[in-house]
Amino acid sequence: MTSFVAAQSDELSIATIRALAADIVSKANSGHPGAPMGMAPVAHILFSRFINANPKNSKWFNRDRFVLSNGHACALQYVLLHLLGYKLSMDDLKAFRQLDSLTPGHPEAGHTDGIEVTTGPLGQGFGNGVGMAIAQAHLAAVYNKDGFDLINNFTYVFTGDGCLMEGVASEAASLAGHLQLGNLIVIYDDNHISIDGDTAVAFTENVEQRFSAYGWQVLHVNNGDSDFPAIYNAIAEAKLEKNKPTIIRLRTTIGFGSKQQGTHGVHGSPLKADDIQAFKTKFGLPADQSFHVPSSTYEAYSEIGKRGSALEAKWDSLLAQYGQKYPKEHAELTRRIAGELPANWEQCLPVYKATDAAQASRKLSEITLTALAPALPELLGGSADLTSSNLTKVKGSVDFQPPSTGLGNYAGTYIRYGVREHGMGAIANGIHAYGGIIPYVATFLNFVSYAAGAVRLSALSGHQVIWVATHDSIGLGEDGPTHQPVETAIHLRAIPNLAFWRPADGNETSAAYNVALKSKKTPSVLSLSRQNLPNLEASTIEKASKGGYVVHEVEGEALTIVSAGSEVSIAVEAAAKLNTDGIKTRVVSLPCWLVFDQQSEEYRLSVLRSGAPILSLEALSTAGWAKYSHEQYGLHAWGASGPYQKVYEKFGITGPNIAVVGKKVVDFYQQKGGPVVSPLVKAFTI
Repeated sequence: MTSFVAAQSDELSIATIRALAADIVSKANSGHPGAPMGMAPVAHILFSRFINANPKNSKWFNRDRFVLSNGHACALQYVLLHLLGYKLSMDDLKAFRQLDSLTPGHPEAGHTDGIEVTTGPLGQGFGNGVGMAIAQAHLAAVYNKDGFDLINNFTYVFTGDGCLMEGVASEAASLAGHLQLGNLIVIYDDNHISIDGDTAVAFTENVEQRFSAYGWQVLHVNNGDSDFPAIYNAIAEAKLEKNKPTIIRLRTTIGFGSKQQGTHGVHGSPLKADDIQAFKTKFGLPADQSFHVPSSTYEAYSEIGKRGSALEAKWDSLLAQYGQKYPKEHAELTRRIAGELPANWEQCLPVYKATDAAQASRKLSEITLTALAPALPELLGGSADLTSSNLTKVKGSVDFQPPSTGLGNYAGTYIRYGVREHGMGAIANGIHAYGGIIPYVATFLNFVSYAAGAVRLSALSGHQVIWVATHDSIGLGEDGPTHQPVETAIHLRAIPNLAFWRPADGNETSAAYNVALKSKKTPSVLSLSRQNLPNLEASTIEKASKGGYVVHEVEGEALTIVSAGSEVSIAVEAAAKLNTDGIKTRVVSLPCWLVFDQQSEEYRLSVLRSGAPILSLEALSTAGWAKYSHEQYGLHAWGASGPYQKVYEKFGITGPNIAVVGKKVVDFYQQKGGPVVSPLVKAFTI
């Protein structure tokens, strides 16, 4: 292990980082100066001595990944990105937290050059880091060859007390320890301060013992303010451990150098002008200048950037040599890095006829995954201890496990997440953020609610994560209302950029996967049934891929029933009864609202057209259905425990009863008189 060699620029660079963080927050009159000032030494040493990245190409694939889990400290990251030469100017720093700036109040991936993941809600970044480490371990196991150590980067995570209090970080840390992710290094800013004050009021556990119990290597630095050799040595030692993730407990002083250092007063409030001036004077910076960067600091960071460019050039050469010796693997790896799907993969999607046997959509999902897996090596999936219920493990697939356990290997494509839904979601976001992999995860739909924070960030960040969410309604039966997610669908449907699918049969299930796999910047939740569903007469993958289509068409209708999932076949049964009784009834399947809303107005109005009332039917809450229907039938409270057929009968969700309801709707609108306009027709557009 090499020892720390001090550079003349170190002290001044660290002081500059601290001063810039204070200036940034002060100009915005908003933000968090304390953690950036406290973590400036470790940030400088990490980026100047260890991190391999190229500021001129922030997407170089084998770069080290850096995650700021305590995202409120983003002034620190923005300063580093600017100094290193990423696409972030001094004017961008001055626009911190201002509308449409490149320096928003918390880091946003895809918005600011060099930001790997969107962090803010505490603990999410920690989970993302675990996901990135999993992705690196997996791709290295699949593609690295003797003499070609192509994928060997580390993932570094800065985290704080708040992150470690959040359960999502605990879940992710537990799994990371089990998986023996030696490529993951977490630096814990132990400054003993949170918003409420000293952490002694709520957080007194022994963090080192906790992580040791998880199976992590635990190191510590007792003076993170000025003991630069100790910081360097801890990171260097962490890199030597190949069979355990490492956490370094770094004792820092929040707001170091400020008159308020060590107090919660410097956590989330700008420093006063005289405080900033005194700080700058103390550390040899011009007190009368804001946003000042000494030329020696720019020069030192320019050299770091040049080192990164050289590293990428060397890697590019190695990749080219790899291509000559392993052309098949090279073609597949570069395709995956580019985010492109293989040619003709859609031909693997199962196609069904109406005469095919009825099956649960969770089983249809398993059939689809089994068909797709050979064609799509980028699929890396897993379940939250519900594999036999979610049906997500492809036959013959190997588990992603540490080779030493004898349970699998890192080339395996199935992850045993354990009962850790929230951690699983955050980890999947990190896996996707790494690149080259399309992750899928699974649990009961009800327990996707446990992962709501991660799902929300997935949609906000544009992570292509596929959730296989089974047992999706009162149709799961005997487990009762604790497991019947009557309210979950509308929650997920309300999240922008999240495709919530509720397929009604085999072709619709294939369509859900078809769209999910093509949607590079949209996560998907596939809401799947436990009970068998008959295949529909008019369903096709092409039609269902539009998010909504006509299942049963008639002209001059008196009623349209629109439904989703397991209730579509019930709507078809009700329509048959109504048509027999002389009441012309159409049926529309609407498996995905988001995708349907993206179709042309002409198409949408042809599916949910004016002229007759539209009745929605779903064995969930009716909330949201008024957007697509005039009247709604569903659940207005919790479900019930019992055989699923009996539960459906209890709530009147049967073909005969919906026929009765449909007739009442027709009678009401006939008596009311006047034109019936589609709910999709708006008086004006906002």
